[in-house]
Amino acid sequence: MNKIYDKLKNCYDSVRAKTDFVPKVALVLGSGLGDYADSIRVETEISYKDIEGFPVSTVPGHDGRFIFGYVGEVPVVCMKGRVHYYEGYPVSDVVLPTRLMKLLGAEILFLTNASGGMNKRFAAGDLMLITDHIGIFAPNPLIGPNVDELGTRFPDMSEVYDRDLQEVIRNTARENDIRLQEGVYVQLTGPCYESPAEIRMLSGFADAVGMSTVVEAIAANHCGMKICGISCVCNLAAGMNPTPLSHKEVQEAADKAASVFAKLVTDSILAFGRM
Repeated sequence: MNKIYDKLKNCYDSVRAKTDFVPKVALVLGSGLGDYADSIRVETEISYKDIEGFPVSTVPGHDGRFIFGYVGEVPVVCMKGRVHYYEGYPVSDVVLPTRLMKLLGAEILFLTNASGGMNKRFAAGDLMLITDHIGIFAPNPLIGPNVDELGTRFPDMSEVYDRDLQEVIRNTARENDIRLQEGVYVQLTGPCYESPAEIRMLSGFADAVGMSTVVEAIAANHCGMKICGISCVCNLAAGMNPTPLSHKEVQEAADKAASVFAKLVTDSILAFGRM
């Protein structure tokens, strides 16, 4: 047996011993959306530390719990806090939660994150629909023996972010008069912020940069989930603003945008439930 799949199955069995809840949508909460879980009609909460072998979040603002419940009548599993590669976990552990939510029944993965804006048309607090991605330096989570139980050895990546889900999010933003940017998101490893030279290089190819999301999207695409993502542009990237970057600044900008972000997420999920 594949060691990665064995660990995944052990986590699955551990969760199933605590709940038989079957979600349709898996939601990953990035910085600033942690309080969103309070709006979910909760059925069960499971701390990551109570799942055998599961990686635990160590970043401020990432609580470290699965929330099982309903947004309207749509069954969801919500990650209140994600795991990042820069925390020292192997990339297989970083994407383990994504794969676990698939095994638990989730068909749609809704990724959210906080990012630095590289597009000069963006402003702090903007929301960006992720239309494609670039991964740099963080290892591809599919390296190593293929987990045949999850997907094919060489998955196609030409349409990672589902076009129908993107259109739902666009329509939802329009109906609620929410300013929605669109663009390409690039993941670096972190934990340091990017240098001005790195931003000059990346800005020719992408619109926002962060330390998560891409490896999760790769794993979800591999195992057949439909994927969508929204990034909260919490600051302008290094070299585009004279002020030094800080996690406090990111958290404050994310908190300021949280109510609009939450409205967009909620109404989009309700629309997903009608699909």
